[in-house]
Formats: sequence, structure tokens, C-alpha cells
Amino acid sequence: MNLGAVQQPILPGSVIGILGGGQLARMTALAARAMGYRILVLDPDPHCAAAPVADAVVAAPFDDPHAALQLARQCSVVTYEIERIAPAVLHAVAAVAPLRPSASVLERVQDRMRQKRFLERHEFPVGPWRPVNSAPELQSALAELGACRVKRSQGGYDGRSQMRLKSCADAHAAFAQLGGTCVAEAELALAAELSVLVARSRQGETAVYPVAANWHDDGVLAYTLLPALIDPALARRASALAVSLAEVLDLEGLLVVEMFVTQSGELLVNELAPRPHNTFHAAGECCATSQFEQFVRAICGLPLGSVELHGAAVLLNLLGREAGDAAADAAAALQIPGVSLHLYGKQPRPRRKIGHLVARGGDASQALHRADRAAQLLGLSPGVSDVKGCPIACPGLEEPSAPFLR
Repeated sequence: MNLGAVQQPILPGSVIGILGGGQLARMTALAARAMGYRILVLDPDPHCAAAPVADAVVAAPFDDPHAALQLARQCSVVTYEIERIAPAVLHAVAAVAPLRPSASVLERVQDRMRQKRFLERHEFPVGPWRPVNSAPELQSALAELGACRVKRSQGGYDGRSQMRLKSCADAHAAFAQLGGTCVAEAELALAAELSVLVARSRQGETAVYPVAANWHDDGVLAYTLLPALIDPALARRASALAVSLAEVLDLEGLLVVEMFVTQSGELLVNELAPRPHNTFHAAGECCATSQFEQFVRAICGLPLGSVELHGAAVLLNLLGREAGDAAADAAAALQIPGVSLHLYGKQPRPRRKIGHLVARGGDASQALHRADRAAQLLGLSPGVSDVKGCPIACPGLEEPSAPFLR
């Protein structure tokens, strides 16, 4: 089969395969089913978050090419919602069905060291970093760069498999704890954390969503404002950077580019994700096309949807707790106009993402105030204002007119 010659769109009624069955697969499947597609999922857990909305789940690990082939042979197109897919699985799937984004895209970004070298090779701006293959190399990196965020080269999202180090004396214990090859990233004086979502079709058509501003708590995304309250010139720079990356990767699908804005005004690439992304869950409430519908359009070769803004929205992530019912508390926030609740069907564990709230408003100020009320109902006292890293002091950024960002 000459997969490169397949040019016709994959129409509703066809089967889409998804490698990974988490919440991103769940929300993609919901969008795809609304458009008339059927869904097969591969995941180690037969009761994964996507299982209730999929036609079937192939229960197998992400390094099982035989199970992946079982899925791919039943599909018109296959995609992925997680980076932890083994290369052997990607290539097995691509031999029998279109894989979008391609195996080469994921292979470039699923390893942080390989990703940073790719970015540098193509002259995209990144912060100072060093590869770390041993405890002595970590000591050298800390001596050269100063305080660092040290991350496992593979995996370790949402604050896992990474740590902040200041002293060379901690290098041996830290490297042993992380348990393998790492990257050491110099700590930067940040004014803002941004992200840009680009959709790109096989034909090279692109759609760029408004820039999002993000705030993290202990490495986990806490809040996102869409669109970011930033100077239009900075937004254009960020969008152009993301489009250039999508083109260099020859992307078919979605690409989210996480970026840093330093206090001196530098715009740097942090990480890439070739899939739907937590920072754009609110796009479904304030843009003409959700990221999940756009993902389906892009991988199926359909015309891309409009990304026209309709107001503004704030995302609040819901995490599992040691005690209490986060879902019940979140439901109480539905009394606020413009607030919607999205739960993932996952068993709560401390710090695990179990869902999100979106507060929608006619403009950023209204969305921010509604989000602050929701945060107070959720017991996130003193509200969103407690999250560090608010982009108020950055040159070119506007000050949000809401109490929770002050």
C-alpha cells in the first residue's frame, strides 16, 4: 500500500485509531463521534478514560507492535494522544495505515534531549541547557548553569520525574533518584508562560489559535487564560514561531508549542506536544472550533475549522485530593454563569488531573472574575491570585483587570 499516495479525505463513518486512552483520547473521541466517526483505542488499561466513548479498546502496552497492528488494520487513520509510544509501534502502524502526525514527528519530540537538539539545529530559540548522562555531568551542569530544573529525558510530565536543584552537592542523589538520562535546564527569570496551538493539514493549510497564557503550581498546570493579555506584536511573534515549527516538522495534525517569556523580553521554546493539549481545553468555549474537532479535521484531511474568537475563557484544572470530593465541589461552581464542567471518568488520586472547569466571558475581565469565583468555591483560597508567575511585569504584556491575577 502506497500510503503517501492517499490524498482523499477520510470521511465520517470511517474508523479512527488512537494510541493512548487518557482524557485527550476521550475528548477527541467525543468530537469524532459527533462528526460520525468510529473510534478504536489502544491502552494498557481496558477501563481507561476513553473506554466509555470508544467502540472498542485494544488492551495492550504502548510497546506492543502486534497489538498496534491489530488496531491499525481496522482503521482508516491512526493518531496518538501521548508521547510514550514505542518507535516500533509507530513504524508498525505506519506500515498499514496513515499515521498522523507521523512517526518522525513524535520521535523528534518524545525525548527531551533529542527535541532540544532538533530545536537548536533548526535555530529555534531555547534557554541554556545541558545533556546529563551521569552524576558527574549533572555536577558540571549545575556548576556552569547555576540553579536548574532537571528532567528525565523521557516522560515526566505534570511535574513528575523532574526536580529543582541548586547545589552540586545534590547531584549524585538527584541523578540516582531520576534514574536515567536527563536534561538540565537553567532556571530563568520568567515574566510569562505562553502556548500556541497550530493545526496543519496534509495540504499545508494552517489554523493558528490565539495565544494562551498559563500558570503552574508545582509543575502542574493550574490555570490558563485564552486569549493571553499580551501585546499584539508578541502574539504575532509567538504565532509565527509555532507555524515555523509546524512547517519544519511537516506536521499533519496539531502542534502545541510551550514558550517562555523572560523578564528581558526573550521568547524561548520550552517544549513541543504534537497532540491536543491541556492549555487549549478552553478553546471549545471561546473559539469557533474546539481543539478536538480541529484534531479530527486535520488528521482526516478535512478543511480546517475557523479559530475565530468569541469572548474569552479561563481553564481551571481539577486535581484529585487526599480528602473531599473534588467533583462535587466542582459541580457547585456551575451556579456561576458561563462556567462548564468536564470530568474525565478517572479515579481520583492526589495531584492527578480528574477534570477541568472553564469560565467563559464576553471579555477577559469577565472570564477572569468568573474563574476567581469558581476558584473560591473550589477552596483554592485565596484563589487564582495565589499562583506564582503572573505576567504583569513583562514588557509588552497588559495587566489583567481581575483580582485573582494581582
